[in-house]
Amino acid sequence: MRRVVAFAFLALALPIAAWANGIDLTNQFGTISINASGITSKGSELTSFNGFTAPAKHSMGTVSYTTGALTSGSIAAGGTFAGGSASSFVVVGNGHYGVPVKGTLFSGEFSGPVTWTLVSQVHQKVYYTLTGNLTGQLYTGRTVTGSTTQQIYSSVGQLSSGIGHITLGSTNLHATPEPGTLGLLGTGLVGIAGTFRRRKKA
Repeated sequence: MRRVVAFAFLALALPIAAWANGIDLTNQFGTISINASGITSKGSELTSFNGFTAPAKHSMGTVSYTTGALTSGSIAAGGTFAGGSASSFVVVGNGHYGVPVKGTLFSGEFSGPVTWTLVSQVHQKVYYTLTGNLTGQLYTGRTVTGSTTQQIYSSVGQLSSGIGHITLGSTNLHATPEPGTLGLLGTGLVGIAGTFRRRKKA
């Protein structure tokens, strides 16, 4: 009986455990344009996806994002940009190097404010991070949430012209538990608890 209960628990728990760490992806290179209307990336290459990494000098696709307008602070000193429907975050795969499909892997938006942080300034070079939470849909049709951190540098002169360069971006996506899955897990756990209780009384 204990073996049956253990298998039942594993059957319920494994689909969630498989998503415990989510999907990790990275991007490199490309540029951003930045002004009070928002930040827009261009030409950033997808370099790793879900445990697979592109060979040197190759890419697995593209990562592109936009934010809404600047809502507080400043571009030079750091501030906050709007997320929501005015923003986007899209990952497109080329179908090579372990990418599961050729086409859109993730399409979504920033689910809240996007933080633009001044990290350091070395002579005429300035370094920033762009961070924000994400929500959207995976290529499988599943709704996911996550977060991204984009490392960006510029020079004082280029920044005043609204130009930045992407050093590295890292993004993690987590599955949003579906109500049916949560209900099934809850029912299974209640049943298992009841079985143990009856056995204890016996």
